[in-house]
Amino acid sequence: MTGLDDLYALIPTGDIAGRLGVDESEVNTAVGLLVPVLVGALLQQAQDQDQVGEMESAAVDHAASGLLDLDTGVSVDRVDQVAGKETIAKIFGGNDPGRVAAGLSGADAGNRELLEKLLPIVAPILLAYLGRRVTPGLPESAGELGDVLGSLVSSVADGGEKTLGHVLGTVLGR
Repeated sequence: MTGLDDLYALIPTGDIAGRLGVDESEVNTAVGLLVPVLVGALLQQAQDQDQVGEMESAAVDHAASGLLDLDTGVSVDRVDQVAGKETIAKIFGGNDPGRVAAGLSGADAGNRELLEKLLPIVAPILLAYLGRRVTPGLPESAGELGDVLGSLVSSVADGGEKTLGHVLGTVLGR
């Protein structure tokens, strides 16, 4: 697995949509926005040597939780949304999912309520994916966290995503 398409394929948008009572196309659109934003924010944090070890440890812990099975994907029932909310606060400088969603919707990036509900679901899935990519000895291991995040950001840039920097700047207040 090397790119965002592989990660998107693992996210059970139909199950998530059913759980949230919304249309799957809305979830697909929102996930398509949230994943690059989360990856970009994590990459920014990975530049800080004081935080990269903690982030990598959290990613490995999420991978070890069994949340993500590369053959069957993700079971939404296994997503720890409380941990997801804590993860969002760590990634976005103490901001809870509501504030992050407000920032995203303020950047014309989607439905605030849906984004707020999705953030604590998508963040643990992303971390589990990253944890599998940084855990030595796993077949899909690809190196250090910064390298893995960098390759994902490159796949966003290669895909023509022009708004990632603007959206991240809005959410992070920069």
